[in-house]
Amino acid sequence: MTVATLTSEAKTRSRGRPREFDMDAALDSALRVFSKRGYHATSISDLTEAMGLASGSIYKAFKDKRGVFLAAFGRYRQLGRRRLEAMIASAETGRDKVFQMVMYYTELSYGETGRKGCLVVGGANDFALLDEEAAVHVVTAFAADEKLMADLIRIGQADGTIPETVDPAAAALAFLCFTKGLRVIGKTGRSREEMMSAAEAAMKLVT
Repeated sequence: MTVATLTSEAKTRSRGRPREFDMDAALDSALRVFSKRGYHATSISDLTEAMGLASGSIYKAFKDKRGVFLAAFGRYRQLGRRRLEAMIASAETGRDKVFQMVMYYTELSYGETGRKGCLVVGGANDFALLDEEAAVHVVTAFAADEKLMADLIRIGQADGTIPETVDPAAAALAFLCFTKGLRVIGKTGRSREEMMSAAEAAMKLVT
């Protein structure tokens, strides 16, 4: 079962009755709680407070906490991918596209935003090891980022802004490790200057 299917089922369970809450707004609130506290430390009462819903409404729409997490995970990936692709599209060269992808994660990894953490990284650490379906979603999310970065590196090699000596697959994996690591370190309150310096150092992978 995919996240899209789960979200669809959550929406269709109440088909025939008027919508009592905004699904997207509720999931946005839930993902903020999961990102900050992690899956196991988040309780149904935390979710009811954040989402502004009674526990009965949550159980009807999502069945349980796991259902809320998977639906929120799907929305998180959808919104994040949309913003990332917009940033990449604004860059003209392959190297600049790589830089925009690095900057996307860098900007999320300092200050108050950084302290909120990442639902994908948090899911990998906190939930995926205990749940096969969640693990598939996390692995898929990581693989999508790795493939996108490799594709951007190849674009840079085609337009001459990235050396042919760079191994796209190896560099993409290194960037994946770097960007996900940024989200972890960001929870410790690092400054913008520190993260920008790290991003500049990481770009040496494609020099």
